[in-house]
Amino acid sequence: MSYLRYVKLIGTMHVSPKSREEVIMTILSEKPHAVAIELDRTRFLAMSQNRNVSLEDALRYGKRGLINYVLAKVEEKLGEEFGMKPGEEMKAAISAAQTFGVPLYLIDEDINVTLAKIAAAPSREKLLMALESLSIFLPLNLGEISDPMADYRVMMLQFKRRYPYLYRVLVEERNEIMARNLISIVDSLRIQGVKKPKVIAVVGLGHKPGIEHILDRERVESFYLQ
Repeated sequence: MSYLRYVKLIGTMHVSPKSREEVIMTILSEKPHAVAIELDRTRFLAMSQNRNVSLEDALRYGKRGLINYVLAKVEEKLGEEFGMKPGEEMKAAISAAQTFGVPLYLIDEDINVTLAKIAAAPSREKLLMALESLSIFLPLNLGEISDPMADYRVMMLQFKRRYPYLYRVLVEERNEIMARNLISIVDSLRIQGVKKPKVIAVVGLGHKPGIEHILDRERVESFYLQ
């Protein structure tokens, strides 16, 4: 029996209102034993306290701070276009878990580790990323967007082709970390006596297929099977 039997992943686009609605409705209908979200402790606290880092603050942290600032601005700009602040679907998952008294788990890699990996990217990828990130300070014209989710997989394929190193550290390695954390959650619930654990995991759409593949290939130990 694979771990995918016990975990339902919601693949979201972090700036899509439809994702927020899907998260709320799924948690309401599934009534899971646990909710897991694509955040680490640092980002969770920043989101909970509505902390916004200024460019001046980012520069004080050097290269890692600047990278984090640029990535945040990219999502913020997209959020203006799609009508939702980045992370609203994560906030919805947190709120729903608290409302129903469901344990909440943070399953992503420590942001400081991720930023260190980004800073170690090949010069070509860093230069290309820097040039493309300049567009966040210019008016963003995406045309008429009927469903931003529809083009997201194409965007991920393009990103993988243009940034193979960054794709590996931002997507593939984090897929492995989040999948392992979900496996630990399922194991913990079964040890506690929950025969058929139900875990809802809210992750970015680009992570969903990879995490599902890992969970599907891993088999639950016979000790846990009833």
